[in-house]
Amino acid sequence: MTAAGVLATVVGLGAIGVACRDIFDSLFHPEGRARIGRTVSRAVWLMVRRPARGRPGALALAGPLAMIAVIATWALLLVTGWALVYLPHVDDGFRVAGRAGGGDLVDALNISLVTLTTLGFGDVTPEAAWLRLVNPLEALLGFGLLSASVSWLLLTYPVLSRRRSLAYEVSLLRRQQEETGASVVELDPAVAERVFAELTSRLVAVERDFVNFPITYYFVEADERFSLAAAAPHLLDLAERGSAQGRPEPVRLRARLLGEALGDLAATTSSGFHGARGDSTAELLRHYARDQLRG
Repeated sequence: MTAAGVLATVVGLGAIGVACRDIFDSLFHPEGRARIGRTVSRAVWLMVRRPARGRPGALALAGPLAMIAVIATWALLLVTGWALVYLPHVDDGFRVAGRAGGGDLVDALNISLVTLTTLGFGDVTPEAAWLRLVNPLEALLGFGLLSASVSWLLLTYPVLSRRRSLAYEVSLLRRQQEETGASVVELDPAVAERVFAELTSRLVAVERDFVNFPITYYFVEADERFSLAAAAPHLLDLAERGSAQGRPEPVRLRARLLGEALGDLAATTSSGFHGARGDSTAELLRHYARDQLRG
């Protein structure tokens, strides 16, 4: 094999390794870095967000587009990587319609794409023994990518449902407070304590969802009632009033826990997504709302 062939093989194996690592981090490692997926998602978000200013509904396209772009990037890396592995061997390792392969990059890309998509060979068959073993491995990766992508999609929507239901409940609490003048903190202490406990446990689950499924950050709700970015400041107000002096101690404890959970949510959205810094939870939540066009 020539030096160019060795270089192509090394680069190809590197691309395959990077894609596999990113897929593993995104789908199977809850707190993996998945740098490629995160970078592509953020790039799509910024491209959609800029023309969507003032129209949060238009930003709702960012999440689905980001997911499609990430999956397409993984597929492109795998196809290109395997093509570079095959490239030095197209001449003597494959047979095309009863003759030797042409040996160019187009042939290698065709072989890689057909194998990865598990469509099967038409006029191309591997001749070398090691290629007969490697080709099924690429097909297996292709099938795994398809299955993992479908699973990723199916796992995303329960996560979005948890976040939206929490935001809607907070929206209903806020509306009732505006209409009746009564707040959660003014309820019977036992009832208020249960409400704070329920809100805290659901908020903790949502914060963990942002860590385990970061792609969900870019799924924006067109209806403000279902937007956590819009609801979070009201939750912080509830936590601050519930933990004020003079409240029953069980209520104060639960309210402080809700405040801590909000602090974690604000820190997670800052460090993992919009990147803005602030000196307080309230400031970080404002940055989160602005990034979601809810400021």
